[in-house]
Amino acid sequence: MPAPALPIALFALAGFATGSGMRMLDPLLPLLAADLGVTVAVATGVVAAFVLPYGLVQLLAGPLGDRMGKPRVATLALLVYALAMAACALAPDLPTLIAFRAVSGLCAGAVIPLLLAHLGDTVPYEERQAAIGRFSTGMVMAQLLAGPASGVVAEVAGWRLPFVLLGALALGVGGAMAAWLGPALWRAARGGGGKGSGYRALLGRAAGRRLLLVAFCNGLCLFGGAFPFVGAYLIERFGRGAAEAGLIVAGFGLGALAYTRLARVMVRRFGERGLLLLGGAGLCAGLLGIALAPSWQVVAALQLGLGFAFYLFHGVLQTRATEALPEARGTAVGGFALALFLGQSAGALAFGLVLALAGYAAAFAAAALGVLALALYAARRMGAAP
Repeated sequence: MPAPALPIALFALAGFATGSGMRMLDPLLPLLAADLGVTVAVATGVVAAFVLPYGLVQLLAGPLGDRMGKPRVATLALLVYALAMAACALAPDLPTLIAFRAVSGLCAGAVIPLLLAHLGDTVPYEERQAAIGRFSTGMVMAQLLAGPASGVVAEVAGWRLPFVLLGALALGVGGAMAAWLGPALWRAARGGGGKGSGYRALLGRAAGRRLLLVAFCNGLCLFGGAFPFVGAYLIERFGRGAAEAGLIVAGFGLGALAYTRLARVMVRRFGERGLLLLGGAGLCAGLLGIALAPSWQVVAALQLGLGFAFYLFHGVLQTRATEALPEARGTAVGGFALALFLGQSAGALAFGLVLALAGYAAAFAAAALGVLALALYAARRMGAAP
């Protein structure tokens, strides 16, 4: 039977709140740097301060959720995240802001993977990808809206107000989740093994190792490879302004949003292997199209298709992650998220190297061929659905 609508709606809002924490700084760095008396280059430390703890906390958050209750740990993390975001607005200097951003990143990193794992605990597998699609709506909307909205607010009232507003939103969502949990918020539902046992079990399974490999390569080719550089490509290749490039890139979110509405139909029509192949082919074609695009309008149109194709592919991986270790789903999803994060870090370096040596066209083409090979491997080696 489908998962209850209310918890998934709350989970999507939690995903929006924590996802926005990562994307909200895109237009704020110049204002923030000027107010704190530092250069924009120095101010980028507030980005790393969020991203690094966000990725590394997966090592602890998954096993902790398995032992103490996944929605419980996610809710408590969301409440602390809300307070840390509000504290960022009060930071008198850059080091203090970096410290609060690190706390907020640490807490945010525990929310989405644990809620995703909880969906794995509660939603039958045949309905799970559709449920994850609805859950992903929040994260997609964060990609689409967080940067533009924070930029508009900051232009009117300064860079601190977006932190206050996002902290208030997270506090409200965390409060609603706490009310949904009721007394269970304060009662640990102990289960699972020690911190290392889940990861040993995951790595001990061939299917688990393949999932982590595919997640790493996904991050390498897309999250850290091609996607973050599209904006810079639009600016340098086609002379678009930063704001215009941001709006064009946001078209990716519209394509992803279309996927969240059609996920159930697509799964039933094509199956998981079909989605992996369709998504991989779509991503390859879209990235090659960007490499050869004669105008920015072509890149804008391709962003819609890329968003849809990415979630066709990534949605299957997320669903498989929830079933990789049923006895310790928090650990499995946390391991998946960590592999994705490590691949993203490596991808940024690899794409940058190819970009320096051969230019944007070669870099996007390399990412296109890489993701096509990855899709063929995943469709062949990850096996049939459980």
